[in-house]
Amino acid sequence: MVAMTQISAQRSGTFKIGGELEVSRLGFGAMRVTGPGIWGDPEDVEEARRTLRRVPELGINFVDTADSYGPGTSEELIAEALHPYPSGLVVATKGGLTRTGPNQWHPVGRPEYLRQQLELSLRRLKVESIDLWQLHRIDPKVPADEQFGVMKEFVDEGKVRFLGLSQVKVEQIEAARRVIDVATVQNLYNLTNRQDEDVLTYCEANGIGFIPWYPIASGELAKHGGVLDEMSRRLEATPSQIALAWLLKRSPVMLPIPGTGKVRHLEENTAAANVTLPDEDFDALTNAGLQQPS
Repeated sequence: MVAMTQISAQRSGTFKIGGELEVSRLGFGAMRVTGPGIWGDPEDVEEARRTLRRVPELGINFVDTADSYGPGTSEELIAEALHPYPSGLVVATKGGLTRTGPNQWHPVGRPEYLRQQLELSLRRLKVESIDLWQLHRIDPKVPADEQFGVMKEFVDEGKVRFLGLSQVKVEQIEAARRVIDVATVQNLYNLTNRQDEDVLTYCEANGIGFIPWYPIASGELAKHGGVLDEMSRRLEATPSQIALAWLLKRSPVMLPIPGTGKVRHLEENTAAANVTLPDEDFDALTNAGLQQPS
């Protein structure tokens, strides 16, 4: 397996969010530093804190969270573990989903709600301005321009530096760009689920960072005898590391954010930056992934 010594996410390369904020392309998703159902405190709070403290030590300077993770728990733990934040660390958060219980998520895009959630995120993260604030979902019950309009106000007021969208189609990105500058898009995307290839292509053409959530799903490919299983043994890397290496090679705007609440798993994921995926293996995975049910 990939050696755990001298692991650094910096080997994944960098990307400039909004053309200015330079981050390691392999980041960290902080959803899993919460309890079951992404609700409440994690079962091992101190291990979650250790994991967050380990993040910058591994060369990761891009952390993605949301006000709805917990809710509030993830942002609070990030501040507890990392504030005052190391120089260059970019903490991105999201707003626009409300929680009514474990595994329950409901879009709320009313401008006053989005503003309330921004203010709460600022307080929990202990900052005066958020580097990247993303609309977690566009609420179909509220005119989209009202949601984009209040996001523009966040930037105009200096409370947010850059803006992003989550789980959107190309048409929605274009509509948003008539009101705001879109720096990132965060959509479901992995080796076996590529239904948003057109969104990725659009992001590449427009210099927009593409943040794939659920990045290491590999389905049947990782099973014994599968192409990923064979490749794992030959390249001496775990299937998850190869899946992340495939994402990193897939596009220069790709910013995977694998998440965990355990130090060992964080180190294992970060070691994906050490994996060199030969072109023939990349092509084999690309073709095999297309044949898998998403």
